[in-house]
Amino acid sequence: MSLFDSLPSDSTPLPDAPLPERMRPRSLLEFAGQQHLLGPGKPLRIAIETGEPGSMIFWGPPGTGKTTLAKIVAGSTSANFVEFSAVTSGLKEIKQVMADAERGATHGMRTVLFVDEIHRFNKAQQDAFLPYVERGAIRLIGATTENPSFEVNAALLSRCRVYVLQALTEGETVSLLQAALNDPERGLGKLGLHADEDALTTLASYSNGDARYALNALDAAARVLTGKRETTLTRDVVAEVLQQRTLLYDKHGEQHFDLISALHKSVRNSDPDAAVYWLRRMLQAGEDANYVARRVVRMAVEDIGLAAPEALNLTLSAQQAMHFLGSPEGELALAQAVVYLALAPKSNAVYLAYGEAGKDIAASGALPVPLHLRNAPTTLMRDLDYGKGYQYAHDLPGRAAAMQCLPDGLEDRRYYRPTEEGRERQLGQRLQELERLRNRAIPQT
Repeated sequence: MSLFDSLPSDSTPLPDAPLPERMRPRSLLEFAGQQHLLGPGKPLRIAIETGEPGSMIFWGPPGTGKTTLAKIVAGSTSANFVEFSAVTSGLKEIKQVMADAERGATHGMRTVLFVDEIHRFNKAQQDAFLPYVERGAIRLIGATTENPSFEVNAALLSRCRVYVLQALTEGETVSLLQAALNDPERGLGKLGLHADEDALTTLASYSNGDARYALNALDAAARVLTGKRETTLTRDVVAEVLQQRTLLYDKHGEQHFDLISALHKSVRNSDPDAAVYWLRRMLQAGEDANYVARRVVRMAVEDIGLAAPEALNLTLSAQQAMHFLGSPEGELALAQAVVYLALAPKSNAVYLAYGEAGKDIAASGALPVPLHLRNAPTTLMRDLDYGKGYQYAHDLPGRAAAMQCLPDGLEDRRYYRPTEEGRERQLGQRLQELERLRNRAIPQT
């Protein structure tokens, strides 16, 4: 069977099957996403095209095409496709399938055994596959949403190639929805429906890369439209189907910048309630949590600064928690961070100092380093007075020398001016102490 042919007719879904099942891709030509695996010259594509895919594990989020890919593999290798779930099948069923597959192999029949949620099998059940995989009686394809390094025993895992599937992009999901809306045979094309420009985008955004969820939501929306004798899918219909308010939000336009501005300025104004509101508003509207996390880290260094230096560590920890836990659990770490930032003492002294230094550099160019601060590793450099007059601070009382460290022409510039807020009050006192020490260290004439 050709790689791009449809699967056998007995795999054709029933007319009243759910929309995701009816729209299940029958070939790689219809398959959406996973181009890092299925693009020209990519590993899984090559394995399928050669007809020798071997045993494998598909690891990825729900609705990314794990079952579909297994069926395409079976179809492309003219193999008998056997599917069962780890939720409903036990050791007895496994052994029966294995025995049937081995008998088929003696007559030249290939068997692709697809095990959904393979991570739910215990060690004894997983071990039952081993001898048949080793002898080539079956091609095992397992699907899991859990890390196979922890959920699949090492012996079985070593005999399988692991392919990591990714959540569909918003654009890929919109394309799937549009195809389902237009397809008159397997999709909703006979209903004569069409969608507003942003309705499918909204559905795709809420699906979080899960094609099954998106198609089920589209099917439910079509039923709502049919019941109302309407033909246009709008954001209001999407909101009704999802049973939650769809928020006006453009991830790349004015709303994107307006809301992050509101969050940042609420934190700067020490208003934790507003900060939490705008954070939740952005995340609930589908904003990328990693983008929000980056901006929260920026708030820590721009508006909190050295008044509460621990803020930077807290925001970086929140970013890591978001990455580790994902949504929605990780969002609480971001909420904790913005509340702390809002309540923390504020200082933009470092931000201003850095900006003023940049202005002086732009105005005066690359001023030479004072000779006494230059390194002098050679005799010639020492003869040219490199390093002459340098004072080693650790040898001096108070560890502060009365020594110019800025270039000539900028020697009296003051960039960092600590505020009276939080820890910065102590840093200001330290600066005053250092100034007294340096004044005492200046030789009297």
